[in-house]
Amino acid sequence: MPDRLSPLDASFLFAEHENAGMHVGGVMTFEPSEGFDVDALVALIGQRLGLVPRYRQKVREVPARLGLPVWVDDPEFDLAYHVRRSALAAPGTEEVLHELVGRLLSRRLDRSRPLWEIYLVEGLADGRLAVVTKTHHAMVDGLASVDIGSVLLDLTPEPRDTPEDDWTPAREPWGLELAASAVLDTLRRPQLALDVTGRILGDIGHAASAIGRTAQAALDTGRSAAGTRPVHPLTAVTGSQRRYGTARTPLADHRAVRKAHGGTVNDVVLAVVAGGLRRWMITRGEPLTHDTTVRALVPVSVRARSGASGSGSGAGNSISAYFVDLPVAEDDPVARLTAVRGAMEAHKRGGRAVGAARLIGLVGLAPPVVHSIAARLTSQYSSRLYNVLITNVPGPPRPLYALGARMRDMFPVVPLAGGQAVAIGVTSYDGGMHYGLTADRDAMPDVAVLAGALRDSLAELVATTT
Repeated sequence: MPDRLSPLDASFLFAEHENAGMHVGGVMTFEPSEGFDVDALVALIGQRLGLVPRYRQKVREVPARLGLPVWVDDPEFDLAYHVRRSALAAPGTEEVLHELVGRLLSRRLDRSRPLWEIYLVEGLADGRLAVVTKTHHAMVDGLASVDIGSVLLDLTPEPRDTPEDDWTPAREPWGLELAASAVLDTLRRPQLALDVTGRILGDIGHAASAIGRTAQAALDTGRSAAGTRPVHPLTAVTGSQRRYGTARTPLADHRAVRKAHGGTVNDVVLAVVAGGLRRWMITRGEPLTHDTTVRALVPVSVRARSGASGSGSGAGNSISAYFVDLPVAEDDPVARLTAVRGAMEAHKRGGRAVGAARLIGLVGLAPPVVHSIAARLTSQYSSRLYNVLITNVPGPPRPLYALGARMRDMFPVVPLAGGQAVAIGVTSYDGGMHYGLTADRDAMPDVAVLAGALRDSLAELVATTT
């Protein structure tokens, strides 16, 4: 049987359009080390590609969209296409690196090939080397994307042994085979649809009404977010071009704030973003009234809790999400943290991890054509549901190495939804909290200002702990 994409994974394909590439990834920098260069890295990636079988598979659409797309081996896989080299002009500052990353993120991945690219960037100051990764969201969620770093990274300076890789691509299925398997899946689908719909909606008595209920669920989700107001300048007409910014902060500072005021590290992250957005909006001259809020969509990976693991063919997206109102009008940093913590606790007590996760789950019961349209609409009108995406994924707590070179930074890359100026990803690594900001090039020329505001917001919170 074909390895078919799940409804959620397929949604990331369907939601992609010319102004919204749905790739995630990271920007990693490495300290100089003997024997660590671009040629050696290319060889290492080739040797270890067997650790991530999905990296040599591509997506095939089913004829007439009779079923969701499937993963198939790419018989013409070309490592040189996916692993690319680049170099920065002297003096190789982080600003120049960010400009390059923004250009790389502006280009969508080629659907006719495996959905990933790695750029090896030379010329950074102090002899450092950067690695920029792009992987389609249909392949991995934030947690799995950290796992995929196993292609390059080791726990010690001494590289681990790599098993022999005797990969041979399986025969690519014909279109008629894909169509026939999709029809068989559809014949098995009614009972599954009835069971899933019954668990989610409770009051559906007939599986034939699933598609109609899906449309109603989309409307209900929109009504539940009716209080979301456009927040200028976070709400913008977005194009295809991107900017990228970073903020490097200590994990110990986040933990100190949590210890002093309660909650979780994720609550502190949200409070940091609330304070950073407040400072940035003030630099823009935006009026902040007592009821000004920024609604954030906060995805939570539940893949580990559901028992799935690994980064091979079984990996994929399992995501829940919360809508959280960030009190950007509040000038007291502790009050902002208290408000965020209360909102997150209310979500957890009430089991209200819904939003996009439930909507996409319902859409998955509809025929793939309807599924595609609904996913695109969800992406197109996301600015009416929330103002900014904030995703926080725990990373490795200890240093990692590639060919003996220590990785200094690990900044995440998250996709930018239509109608929104910025999306914020956060990853912890080796004692640091790394904020990565993906922004629309025209809507946010001052993404570096927001990055600095995040650092200042954290310092403001830390000052309340003494």
